Amino acid sequence: MSSSLRELALISSAWPFQEARALADQRLGGTLPAKGYVLFETGYGPSGLPHIGTFGEVARTTMVRRAFELLAPGVPTRLFAFSDDRDGLRKVPDNIPNKELVAPHLGKPLTGIPDPFGTHDSFGHHNNARLRGFLDSFGFEYEFQSATDWYLSGRFDEGCRQVLRHYDAIMEVMLPTLGEERQQTYSPFLPVCRKTGRVLQVPVVERNVDAGTIVYQDDDGSLVETPVTGGAVKLQWKADWAMRWYVLGVDYEMSGKDLIPSYQLASRICRILGAEPPINLSYELFLDENGQKISKSKGNGLAVEDWLRYAPPESLALFMFQKPKAAKRLYFDVIPRTVDDYLTFLEKYPAEDEAKRLVNPVWHIHQGHPPAPETGLTYTILLNLASVCHAEDRSVLWHFISRYVPGATPETAPLLDRLVDYAVAYYRDFVKPAKRYRLPTAAEADALAELDEGLGALPPGSPAEDIQTIIYDIGKRHPVFGELRAWFLALYEILLGQDQGPRMGSFIALYGIDETRALIRRAIAGEDLA
Repeated sequence: MSSSLRELALISSAWPFQEARALADQRLGGTLPAKGYVLFETGYGPSGLPHIGTFGEVARTTMVRRAFELLAPGVPTRLFAFSDDRDGLRKVPDNIPNKELVAPHLGKPLTGIPDPFGTHDSFGHHNNARLRGFLDSFGFEYEFQSATDWYLSGRFDEGCRQVLRHYDAIMEVMLPTLGEERQQTYSPFLPVCRKTGRVLQVPVVERNVDAGTIVYQDDDGSLVETPVTGGAVKLQWKADWAMRWYVLGVDYEMSGKDLIPSYQLASRICRILGAEPPINLSYELFLDENGQKISKSKGNGLAVEDWLRYAPPESLALFMFQKPKAAKRLYFDVIPRTVDDYLTFLEKYPAEDEAKRLVNPVWHIHQGHPPAPETGLTYTILLNLASVCHAEDRSVLWHFISRYVPGATPETAPLLDRLVDYAVAYYRDFVKPAKRYRLPTAAEADALAELDEGLGALPPGSPAEDIQTIIYDIGKRHPVFGELRAWFLALYEILLGQDQGPRMGSFIALYGIDETRALIRRAIAGEDLA
């Protein structure tokens, strides 16, 4: 790595570099932590399966990690993907089989509940495996960590003892944030019942700091003494988060905007324990197409597998990169535009200087080594080609592509080949059901006839720009359209059966002049293009 690249990173406006500089300046102050590395962390609640927010948090954290490594070459970094699998399960999830197997174990830690899928030692182990498989499928570099393992192995013992030592100060932080009824029973410690194995929400009535024990009032009214070590207890969420930062020495962790109050409280507790909280980025949450907050219970979200059915993971990473502090609508219609934005950034990258490359999202998506751009065909063009051809077979699209881009094959253009499959799937599920053709008016038919004649006068293989010029000129000559936008809308509605479409010159160059002329004549003749 050149020193000039690092100097550019020190002033780059890209948000991962801004976060990396804050980490280096505010948290580290130019010194290596005593543990010998800089620790990034992402958290995961394994009561459900990994989702698009999980991808976003790990992808964004990885971007900051790589930016930091450019700023601080030679400084070791690690990323912990931490699973809160010691939490008690509050309700039976709707999306699992064998619910009757799980229901009798509500309240137990996730790793103490039978696996309803029958594949792992527990429900928690099953979901942890799903998390690791999910992250591995994207090639993330991380180290999986389990709360159950940390508690039961004793590695959290000193952290729990420290919470016990500072019990009163932590209560002073937490109690004002709770309702009156909750204040009567709140304790940062949640004992794990020896008889039932359930995580208990019960009041602590005595503490013995020297012995490292607490006495709590059980549900039957009896008093039970238990150590705070060895996994006999777990901590309430905010205290648990703070204790984890304290024990692990977490230097950087992102969280959603909805967790800002939790982060603030956990930060206060972390300082009480004797450590500084990590640098934090609070990212905005996703909205649905109507601007409503996405909710798993409402089912109004877009799952990772939904996105990846129609677009490559690089495009999803771009969606996560762009404006993390701004609320964004996450629904199917944003997929084609995001894919084309990714292709545009990829195409620009080779000609950019080093400063612009560090701002280009593909540098962060591909950790400084983006692939070479391919043919210049956009996802939107492929979608519209599929639309006109009514293509549900990839070979139909490749027939036109190979003619438009000599030498292009699935082997020589692997990204384009993937886009062909995505375009066919998106056309089949979204474009085809929404297509609504209309017949041209008499005035529009005159303009279409002139376009047919103009295209016929072009030599074979004419470039897209020459075709586009003819389309512009014809639209300007026909007052029925008023403005060019109306002319292009007419072309989309009559020839494509939709209210928006591609740059027509590029599309006709790909589809073929003769094929387009035949389509125009069919429309003028009043044929049903559907």
